[in-house]
Amino acid sequence: MKFDTELVGKIGSMALINKENNILDYTLIARLSSELRPGYVWVTSGATETGRLDYIKRNGKELEGLAEDVKTDYSAQGQAILMSTYRQYIDSRYSVRQVLVEHQHFNDEQKREHLRTLLLRCKEQNAIPIINYNDTVSTEETRRFEIQSLKSTSQKVVECVDNDETASQIACLVKAQTLLIYTSANGIYRDNTNPDTLIEEICGKDVYEVLENINECENYCNGASRVGANGARAKLEYVKDAVKNGTKVIIASAKYPIKDLLSGKAKATRIFVK
Repeated sequence: MKFDTELVGKIGSMALINKENNILDYTLIARLSSELRPGYVWVTSGATETGRLDYIKRNGKELEGLAEDVKTDYSAQGQAILMSTYRQYIDSRYSVRQVLVEHQHFNDEQKREHLRTLLLRCKEQNAIPIINYNDTVSTEETRRFEIQSLKSTSQKVVECVDNDETASQIACLVKAQTLLIYTSANGIYRDNTNPDTLIEEICGKDVYEVLENINECENYCNGASRVGANGARAKLEYVKDAVKNGTKVIIASAKYPIKDLLSGKAKATRIFVK
């Protein structure tokens, strides 16, 4: 099977934060960024949480007001910091391009194609695209209204309620060989209180068998790492489209380098057709 992109990777907000000091984990981002190169597409969460921590640092308190407004303001503040941090640590030989997306970019054929060609040009132009959902201009109320309207005219609608979904849709868009979902855990567990129950492979002889096995593993998944997150079950649900497209999926802890996960050296949950 021919793939147009080597890797689409995604990292979640909580994996990016040093919980002990309530700041971005600069050591992790430096290591991660040093591995990024043209041919990789990177999806990053963390703008809202980064903005929140930065605001508290500068003002000694949290923002007050409507939750939607607060999220917007934190996201706008955090985006600049997040991109600046990636740019600082990515190899200076490579260009870095910020790409902010919304659900509409996946539900409109012209916008999908525009986004696809933008991302594919990056490799040719020695650039690394860094993607995030555009929380700054997309309110929850507006998004719900637009999604409902789309559902009335289309059987399949991409909602992008989570960057895991965004990453999976990007992987489909650019026909990625591998989709790497970084989390704060080592992968998917049969019992999330027991580290010995890590499910290292979800595979099958064909796509249909893999999807059946994903459905079975969803029954083991409960809880999420933060308010608003959808947890391991949602991750498994979101990656199904990528699996159908022939992409191998790796769900792993951000403590492991990309190269160790791609080579099979580090433990993770790997989802693939045999």
